[in-house]
Amino acid sequence: MKLISFDLKADFAFFRQPDTNATINLSYNIIHRPVVLGILGAIIGLDGYQEKGKLPQYYEVLKDVAVGIEPLNHDKGNYTKTNIKYSNTIGYANKGTNFLTEELTLVNPEYRIYLLLDEQNAFHSRVVDYINGGNAEYIPYLGKNEFTAWWNADSYKEYQFNQKEITEESVRIQTVFHKKNVLSGNTETPVPDFVNFKKEETPFIYFERLPKDFDLALMQYEIADFAFSNYLIKNAQTLGNLYFIEKLNAYAQLL
Repeated sequence: MKLISFDLKADFAFFRQPDTNATINLSYNIIHRPVVLGILGAIIGLDGYQEKGKLPQYYEVLKDVAVGIEPLNHDKGNYTKTNIKYSNTIGYANKGTNFLTEELTLVNPEYRIYLLLDEQNAFHSRVVDYINGGNAEYIPYLGKNEFTAWWNADSYKEYQFNQKEITEESVRIQTVFHKKNVLSGNTETPVPDFVNFKKEETPFIYFERLPKDFDLALMQYEIADFAFSNYLIKNAQTLGNLYFIEKLNAYAQLL
């Protein structure tokens, strides 16, 4: 198995929340695993949605890829948002009147994407080659095709890692992690300098409900509670799927 990362960014992003019931369409703040799999599929040239009720080729091929996500250049886990208004004047779409819609869009989002890949799998190997070379078969985007995503091949990194038993009382988790339990009382002092905590950074815990995967029975997102923090996390052994990354002296959760 090979653990890699690359830094993905765009000028704008819109990851639509399907349960939005308002005039303004809302976006998830943090990119989630189903979107990442779609981006990887675009990079190596796999097909997307072709038929209603049928999963796309990229998901069938890449569903076993474990993904970790670390927000970069954020404000306590948040990204700046702007309200973009769209007008649709096509007659058959709005019965002769202007149809207006608004989308709360992310500005300059950037994420470090961690991938745990099987080197014996030809598609996984292709992901490594394309990302390391800065190449893509189809142009990837962050939620909408006008929000082109890109990465610098120089951001590609490989890591030594292991799934050692957690014996420490509290540990640093570098990525967004699935919050199975209430975090109250499960955090302590902000992460010290030796695990990349900046003294001038304000301690924070960010929470968001995000798609974890696809519900194959309902053909819709499976939603779960996630958190991201620069605090040390207690009882981290209860979270699961944590990998210790030696270079970072911290853990990443890969789902």
